[in-house]
Amino acid sequence: VKLNDLKMDPSSRVLPASILEQTALQLKCSPTDRKLALHLDEKDELKHLRECFCIPKVKDLPPTDLSLVDGEESCLYFAGNSLGLQPRKVKTYLDEELDKWARTGVHGHFNGQRPWALADECILDLMAELVGAERQEIALMNGLTVNLHLLMLSFFKPTPRRYKILLEARAFPSDHYAVESQLRLHGLDVEKSMVLLQPRQGEETLRMEDILSVIEKEGDSIAVILFCGVQYYTGQLFDIPTITKAGQKKGCLVGFDLAHAVGNVELHLHDWGVDFACWCSYKYLNSGAGGLAGAYIHEKHSKSIKPTLIGWWGHDFKTRFLMENKLQLSEGINGFRLSNPPILLVCALHASLEVFSQTTMKALRRKSILLTGYLEYLIKYYYSEDKANPEKPFVRIITPSRIEDRGCQLTLSFSLPIKSVFKELEKRGVACDMREPNALRVAPVPLYNSFRDVHRFIEILGSAITSSKQTANTTVLSGSY
Repeated sequence: VKLNDLKMDPSSRVLPASILEQTALQLKCSPTDRKLALHLDEKDELKHLRECFCIPKVKDLPPTDLSLVDGEESCLYFAGNSLGLQPRKVKTYLDEELDKWARTGVHGHFNGQRPWALADECILDLMAELVGAERQEIALMNGLTVNLHLLMLSFFKPTPRRYKILLEARAFPSDHYAVESQLRLHGLDVEKSMVLLQPRQGEETLRMEDILSVIEKEGDSIAVILFCGVQYYTGQLFDIPTITKAGQKKGCLVGFDLAHAVGNVELHLHDWGVDFACWCSYKYLNSGAGGLAGAYIHEKHSKSIKPTLIGWWGHDFKTRFLMENKLQLSEGINGFRLSNPPILLVCALHASLEVFSQTTMKALRRKSILLTGYLEYLIKYYYSEDKANPEKPFVRIITPSRIEDRGCQLTLSFSLPIKSVFKELEKRGVACDMREPNALRVAPVPLYNSFRDVHRFIEILGSAITSSKQTANTTVLSGSY
């Protein structure tokens, strides 16, 4: 059985659990057996991509306790949703440009393999492919929040009738602050103008019918809908085309923060008719901390939507360097560019996008569905809540179980103190992240994570839970004296 034969497509009715059990049956082993993980890795047609990345050694991770693990082993890196691993070519490309700078100085702007004045445009096609956009619909510039502000300044034009912005109540803080400040910029009352979507009582994620209901009910007064593609905390993947269509039907402009979606799930921004979007590149796009961000405006707005704030890089390239101070604004998103691209950030992003170009998002998504499904299967097998045994530690998966409602990340909560579990995992060479108040985010990234990684994680999780339980019991006993 090859991964390509598994037909793991979000539209498929075949669930990862069925595939895992069927494959294990053929191998004459349990779905929990290490043998299954090794088989899936052997048949993985994307396994060579792992070699394109630097996998940290256990001994180099600061929290590691070398009395518990072999420091020479590769760590278990499940933090690609926070910071992706370094592509091996990053150093090569950086060295090339540093060498060019040293040798040629200012001549590097228009010479060499990667002319600095055109560096971002050299990789636009690679990025456009990942987000499903036309080349002229995207720009690589700034950071995500800067781009969000630039886009909101042009798309959010409140009127007495339409003055609200709709977003999730648990949006990433930077998005929340950006929206608040945009409302205040227009002199609006934040409490009255910010429509926050909350999950139902006792639930962690938003229901699609509730999102659509609010759009239908409040849509006539909403100017902009700003949603994320994948929710950073819960890992929930939202139905971007349906939200876009519903919002536009009510006359709203619809934009998305794709920080946790780009490089994680398939995107078709142009075909879906999304009005605008922005994303960072240091998570699933592996461009390094603070990497160059991206922005998108649908071509239908190329003549009607203009930037509110303008810099010289928004001037048409043909006459930009004449310095005549007579603005010839580039159309669409290109008019929003303010300054020349930072070549060192472009190099890092270029290295990663080249890895993506060796495959397709469809193939990555196919592997991702099974990889995360494998993690889910093993967690449920070993750590489901047992009502008959209340002393048994359990793990609850916050992320939706439907494969079309999630990317690669699973967000976990524990019956034991989460800080203790997280600390024990880190001591054993696992890189994931904890988010307050009570979530552990684990992201198996199909570019560089393996099925054996997932199996090892479950083994180590068992040790971490055992140690955490012992610590909790010791604390209780010491507190009783």
